[in-house]
Amino acid sequence: QVQLVESGGGLVQPGGSLRLSCAASGVTLNYGTIAWFRQAPGKEREGVSCFSSSDGSTYYADSGKGRFTISRDNAKNTVYLQMNSLKPEDTAVYYCAARRGRTYYCTSESQYEYWGQGTQVTVSS
Repeated sequence: QVQLVESGGGLVQPGGSLRLSCAASGVTLNYGTIAWFRQAPGKEREGVSCFSSSDGSTYYADSGKGRFTISRDNAKNTVYLQMNSLKPEDTAVYYCAARRGRTYYCTSESQYEYWGQGTQVTVSS
């Protein structure tokens, strides 16, 4: 049984920070690809960041580049998304996703086997 559980979302003012967590059970995050997606109301789900366990490489969409950081704690089998300098346009439900093995299309939803339930992030003054 595989389960991904996100947490850490909430309401924050513009310019503030949040750290999202994705705890995994039933599958190790030591290998494969891990990603964060987000979906705002009325918009398609979009890739935010990806992490390749094989070589430690990361990818960031332009929307979060320089503000977001993806990381992993092997001991806790947990992946994080640190979000700084948050903007109202960052408001969305954030999902973590994972797949076994590598992928060249890490921001494509279809590449991922496992998904969390999502956590709401609201950036508003």
